[in-house]
Amino acid sequence: MAKALTDKGIGALKPADKRQEIPAGVAGLVLIVQPSGVMSWALRYRFAGKVRKLTLGRYSPESVNGLSLADARKAANDELEKVRRGEDPMWAKRDERAARLEGRNKVSTLIDQFEERHLKSLRSKKQVRQLLDKHVMPVWGERDVQTITRRDVIDLVEGVATRSGGVTANRLLSHIHKFLGWCVVRDVIDLNPASGVQKPAKEQSSDRVLSDEEIRLFWAACDEEGQPFGAIFKLLLLTGQRKSEIAEMTEAEIREGLLHLPSERVKNKRGHDVPLSKAAQAILAGVQRVKSEKGYIFSTTGKTPVSGFDDPTNRVRAHMNKAAGRELEHWTLHRLRATCATGLARLGVSRDIHKRVINHKGSGGDVVTDIYDRHAYLEEKREALELWAQAVEDILAGLDPVKEAVSRR
Repeated sequence: MAKALTDKGIGALKPADKRQEIPAGVAGLVLIVQPSGVMSWALRYRFAGKVRKLTLGRYSPESVNGLSLADARKAANDELEKVRRGEDPMWAKRDERAARLEGRNKVSTLIDQFEERHLKSLRSKKQVRQLLDKHVMPVWGERDVQTITRRDVIDLVEGVATRSGGVTANRLLSHIHKFLGWCVVRDVIDLNPASGVQKPAKEQSSDRVLSDEEIRLFWAACDEEGQPFGAIFKLLLLTGQRKSEIAEMTEAEIREGLLHLPSERVKNKRGHDVPLSKAAQAILAGVQRVKSEKGYIFSTTGKTPVSGFDDPTNRVRAHMNKAAGRELEHWTLHRLRATCATGLARLGVSRDIHKRVINHKGSGGDVVTDIYDRHAYLEEKREALELWAQAVEDILAGLDPVKEAVSRR
C-alpha cells in the first residue's frame, strides 16, 4: 500500500525526467511534479459522463502564494461538493474569471491599483486618495475607464470647482491627469482624456490668508495634531517667521523673551530678534523636549530637528475641513506668515513695523542702519506681536479683534 502523502514527504520529492502525478489522499486530487521542480495541484472529476481536470494552484508548504497539502485537500473537497450538487467546477471557474476580467478596467478597480502601485510612495498619498474617493469614485467608480472622455473630465472638475472651490478642483485635475496617464502607461487606454484640460480656476496663493473662522479651526486642529507639529504651527501663526526658523530653533537662541535668529538661519541672511509674546512663550514652555546635544527644541531624535511637514499639514487641513463641514480653500504653511502680517496691518501696525517683525526683504536700510534698527525697533516689534497674540485670543473667543483692540486703547 502506498504511503499517505505528507508535507514532509512532498519536501523530499525529487523531480524526474518526466512529469509525475502523485495521489494526495482525496479522490481525484493529485500533486503534479514537473521536471523543472515546480509542483501544482490538480483535481480530476467526472461530470455529465466526461472526465474533467481542474487546476487548483501551485504547491506552497506554508500557504504563501500557493496551497499547502491541507489547503489542497480542502479545496478539492469543496469542488467535489459542487459536483455532487450538479454544478461543474470548471464552468464556475470560467464564469468567475470572466466576471473578474469584465471588471478589471473599472475606474474603482484601477484607482485601488493606482494607490497600491503609485500613491504608496508619495507623502501626500492619503490626501490624494481622499480627493479621488470624494469626487471621482461616486461619479466614475463603476464606469469602464475606456469610456471616460475629455468632456467627462471637464464636467467633473468644473462641478467640483462650483461646489468646493477652484483650488480643490485644480488639485483634483492634477491627480486625475496622473491617474489616467498611469492607465496609458499600463496600456489600459490609448490616450489620456485629461490632457489639455485647463485648470478651472486661476490660483492666487500669494493673496491667501486665513480668515478668523479658519484661525479658530486651525488652532483646534493644532490641538488635535499635538506635539511637536501642533506647537510649531501655532508659533508660525503667532510669530510670522518661516517654517525652518521655528522648527530648527535651539535653546541657546532663546534669551530674555527673544528668539535670536542668526544670519545663517535666515533666508535673506539678515539675522534679527523676534520678541516672543506671552502666548508664544507659553507654547514653548509646554513643549516636551527630547535631550539634544545641539539643543533642538523640536526634535524626535535629539540629533536633528523635526522634518516631514506634509503629513501633519494634511492632517491639520483634514481636521479643519471636518470641523467646518466643507472643504476649505487650500493653504500652505507659508500662508500663516502672510496671515500674521495681514493681521498686524489690520490692527493698525505700520507697514514698516510689520515688515520688520517678519524680517521681510526690503525692511531696514544699509548695514549700519540695520544693526541700529535691530535695537531701535525691538520694543515696537514686541508691542506688535503682543497685540497680534491678543487678537488671536480674541478670535478664538469669537470676538472681533479690531473692535477689542480699539476698546483697550
